[in-house]
Amino acid sequence: MQKHRGFPSRLPSTDYQFTIRRANPKGATKLIARERFRDRSPADRRADAGFLAALIEHFGEEEFTRGNLDAGRLSWLLGREVVAVGKLDPTDYDQMLRVDLAKAQAGFPEIFAADEDETGWEAEADDAFDDDWDEDRN
Repeated sequence: MQKHRGFPSRLPSTDYQFTIRRANPKGATKLIARERFRDRSPADRRADAGFLAALIEHFGEEEFTRGNLDAGRLSWLLGREVVAVGKLDPTDYDQMLRVDLAKAQAGFPEIFAADEDETGWEAEADDAFDDDWDEDRN
């Protein structure tokens, strides 16, 4: 089982686990695509968003092995934001996966909103406004 060094082990200040410490001697926990209903708790939704944000930050659009990533947390995203590369073997620690960024942005726009300017103003517009202000004062 590959261990993803540098990947967060859990959602900060919670017990929501992102990685496991060691391989299960009986075999990997089976990945299943879980249905996300609208009535899920806000904490569960934050855990999904945090895990997906960590996947995007750590791997981007590159393929990665399942390795020590938590099966339960992966299952909430499997088949939508996280897709199998090739045929899915749900009990293989070496299963290759990748993040579908288009679906991730559609499902979790708040992750990508943090990267954008929160004011909605463009830098050139601010500079132009400042220049006009200086001319009026003189």
